[in-house]
Amino acid sequence: MADKPLYNQDSTDVLVALKTDAKIGLTGQEAKERFEKNGPNQLNEAKSTSLVQKFINQFKDLMIAILLAAAIVAAFTGELVDAIFILAIVIINAVFGVFQEAKAEDAINALKEMSTPNANVIRDGKEMSVKSTDLVVGDVVRLEAGDIVPADLRLIESASLQVEEASLTGESVPVDKIADTLVDSDLPLGDRTNLGFMNTNVTYGRGVGVVTGTGMQTEIGHIAGMLEAADETKTPLQANLVKLGQVLTYLILGIAVVTFVVGLLRGRETIIDMLLTSISLAVAAIPEGLPAIVTITLALGTTRMASRHALVRKLPAVETLGSTDIIGSDKTGTLTQNKMTVEKLVVDAEISDADNAGELTDTYARLADILALNNDTKRTENGLVGDPTETALIAFNEKHDRDIDKLFNEMPRVAELPFDSERKLMSTVHPAPNGYIITVKGAPDELLKRATQIEMSGQIVELSDDIRAKLLGINSELATQALRVLGFAYKLVDEMPTEMTTQVVENDLVFTGFVGMIDPERPEVAQAVAEAKAAGIRPMMITGDHRDTAAAIAIRLGILDEKDIDTAVISGSDIDAMSEAEFAENVTRYNVYARVAPEHKVKIVNAWQKKGKVVAMTGDGVNDAPALKAADIGIAMGITGTEVSKGASDMVLADDNFATIVHAVEEGRKVFANIQKALQYLLASNLAEVISIFVMTLLGWNILAPIMILWINLVTDTLPAIALGIEPAEKGVMKRSPRGRGASFLSGGVGPAIIWQGILQAVIVLSVYGFALAAPVHAESHLAHQDALTMAFMTLGLMQMFNAINVKSVYGSMFGPQAFRNKMFNWALLGSLVVMAAVVVIPPLNPLFHVSHLDTYQWAIVLVAGISIIVIVELVKLVQRTIFKKG
Repeated sequence: MADKPLYNQDSTDVLVALKTDAKIGLTGQEAKERFEKNGPNQLNEAKSTSLVQKFINQFKDLMIAILLAAAIVAAFTGELVDAIFILAIVIINAVFGVFQEAKAEDAINALKEMSTPNANVIRDGKEMSVKSTDLVVGDVVRLEAGDIVPADLRLIESASLQVEEASLTGESVPVDKIADTLVDSDLPLGDRTNLGFMNTNVTYGRGVGVVTGTGMQTEIGHIAGMLEAADETKTPLQANLVKLGQVLTYLILGIAVVTFVVGLLRGRETIIDMLLTSISLAVAAIPEGLPAIVTITLALGTTRMASRHALVRKLPAVETLGSTDIIGSDKTGTLTQNKMTVEKLVVDAEISDADNAGELTDTYARLADILALNNDTKRTENGLVGDPTETALIAFNEKHDRDIDKLFNEMPRVAELPFDSERKLMSTVHPAPNGYIITVKGAPDELLKRATQIEMSGQIVELSDDIRAKLLGINSELATQALRVLGFAYKLVDEMPTEMTTQVVENDLVFTGFVGMIDPERPEVAQAVAEAKAAGIRPMMITGDHRDTAAAIAIRLGILDEKDIDTAVISGSDIDAMSEAEFAENVTRYNVYARVAPEHKVKIVNAWQKKGKVVAMTGDGVNDAPALKAADIGIAMGITGTEVSKGASDMVLADDNFATIVHAVEEGRKVFANIQKALQYLLASNLAEVISIFVMTLLGWNILAPIMILWINLVTDTLPAIALGIEPAEKGVMKRSPRGRGASFLSGGVGPAIIWQGILQAVIVLSVYGFALAAPVHAESHLAHQDALTMAFMTLGLMQMFNAINVKSVYGSMFGPQAFRNKMFNWALLGSLVVMAAVVVIPPLNPLFHVSHLDTYQWAIVLVAGISIIVIVELVKLVQRTIFKKG
């Protein structure tokens, strides 16, 4: 069987190779032996991580290790309060991380749960129902409308069999299945019409197939294997945080070692004193609150996005959207409605829009009757059920207020000639006022061969060669617009046909008209595509559908320019014909990828990622899951999406609305900007603390104790920093180009701002300390030093809070129109000021924080020094905007 693909092999040869029989099937003993050898017909479960393991994994970070070491040293040297503070922050961060991981769903288990409960199988010559998990290769399975294909099959019988494979191939129209051997090679999944695939749906007809693959050996198992093997993609946010953490760690260790050595060389401090000083430096330099700030900012972003129907499964995905360069979207059910709709009518040999059907000639009424009569659609409590093409015809009648129930009662079906793929026609017989009416529908070219007359404006006239040629031209024109065209005809007879054969029933017909149908685009998507382009994002269509259909929809949506239809559209077979290097080189040429398989989608995502692009991939089917997982951000559909696609995604669209992605991109950009603001605020503050402690050590001054630094970082940093996370978006955020993968948190002027604002704060703090020593309130040296340290501590805390106002914009003035629109920020700032002052104002807290009580004169110096940061930064920004044209 391995010599050539299954679809190129005769079904008899397949049965022989599998040692089975079409009539008898396998024996019970043979089925048992094969089951024991190959296992059940189900997908592998992915390995899960316990909560304990998740918690331990949170501590595998060098910055966290430094903090834990600092806590241990602090505890051994008697600074228990400091140790408890450090440990509390570390544990809170770990809990956040575990909570985030525990929320993730398991895509492989979702795939497994899709398995069908039972299958109709022939064993020992008898038909029986068995659990689908008990199927083995060689089993002969019967299929009927409504069944789910239980395993991969080679069809050996087919009677009008149609299977809907949208979840696997992305094609919305059911596929006509045959048992014949296919001649063409290298066929994509959607064109392997003599094969059945596990977990696809039988919509019409019946068939028999022999099982050729079970469990992980099926096409859906292949996808499950791709999901298992796929590595989790690091988001730009995660990569930025890792890189930042590494840089900070090396700087912290370097500064701590230098300070320790310098202190010992001066000879005035003991090893324990210098160890505590080094701990103070480490605590000062590490932005302990940063992981929590990032998590909280992302969580707030997810809440806002949920209110706009975008449900985020993985927190970093919020920010990733903001850096997206490419959005690769599945067509069926994502850009389109996944619902066939009548769009064009052809009556009287003229094309008309279906919406204007009521304005057509009398021929319309005859065509509308035939659409309803020649139809197998069933009406249920859940709506119309049947072939999507046929349900579209009934929906068309209902849209135009036609009483089809009355029609069915007056003209019930009394005989039929079912559709088959060879003659491409279906006929029904109904009683009429003067005998019977035979209705025929099918492929336009086949129908026109059998028609001799045409109804024009209610009159029956001869179907001339000129009119026939015109109709064939119209058929071609509609086909180039990616419409699925059906022809309709009828004839009136005095008596019931003597036999229901194509020779008796389907000839001498009166041609009535064509109907052009399509899975239409969602009405809001074209605007969303335009907004994405304005934001510098490139939308692309990646679908399993046919090239012409995909291109037509892409043009209608603005994804593809009509002039580029020959160069910007590529099919899966074209991709296979290219080497990986050749495809990667040419990937920027294409906007539409048609007739692609799951591995093609992953290949496309990887090619763009190798070009440094941040790729988002949308989809709803099982076939989309590997690409969703491989992309920087996978976006699944909430309504039409399979559990598999949702499990592999980072975000789910609750309303299946492509436009929601654009809102999410805006939210992502705002989240990144707000994290940048919080980071600038935290690192500038920490840099000020490090410089202050280092210089104090060199000068032999009292230094800020670890508990002082932790108090500033935990209280005065954290509350305003969290509030910065909900700052409103700056003007024009969706008119800028995407940041891309290369951007970091320190880009856009943030890095230089951190440095000069950190140095400025340190200079002000040291100046206050020096001034307090030069003009002390107390004559005693130790009291003067304690006052000076307290004033430096309070100045640093207040100044950091005031600087939080400055960081709302790198270059913009704090006095802009939205400076104080964020009410949470205003209250956070006020609350931090009160809490910061409390440790000095409330006497019982003074010993705990190693501070003294300040008088009015000392407080005035602290306040002037703290507020000075606003004045100086505003002046610097003014110079930057005026001279350097920044912002």
